Amino acid sequence: MLRLSKLTDYAIVIACHSARRPHEMHSATEIADAVGIALPTVQKVLKRLSQAGIFHSERGARGGYRLARTPERINVAELIAAMEGPIGLTECSLAENQCRQADGCDIRGNWALINRAIQAALETVTLADMVRPVSREHPISLTRLHETAG
Repeated sequence: MLRLSKLTDYAIVIACHSARRPHEMHSATEIADAVGIALPTVQKVLKRLSQAGIFHSERGARGGYRLARTPERINVAELIAAMEGPIGLTECSLAENQCRQADGCDIRGNWALINRAIQAALETVTLADMVRPVSREHPISLTRLHETAG
């Protein structure tokens, strides 16, 4: 089963909260209260997302956190990579010769294709998409995904 860590899930929730008011500064306390995640966890997530260049932080009485770019320019793949490191389904998806079976493996190239497809799909979905209500008639991110795959 493929599953993101709880911390990565929280990072996406926190980023989506900020994406709803992208030009405003948000305190860690305000975010924690709004999304229902413990303050120390929110602070930990915001620190990582700031280090990755997804959030901008300012100290001081009027300080806080805000998105470093518009929600349309931040994608889900970036958030996942900031929290989990490079996206890779298998060891050989990330680096060569990480697996003891690498020399005799005839499906390694297929794993690379699958990994690229998942990476591309995650890069297609932006924070702006994530905060938009889901529409069955106009699934924007799926439309873009089919356009980039075709």
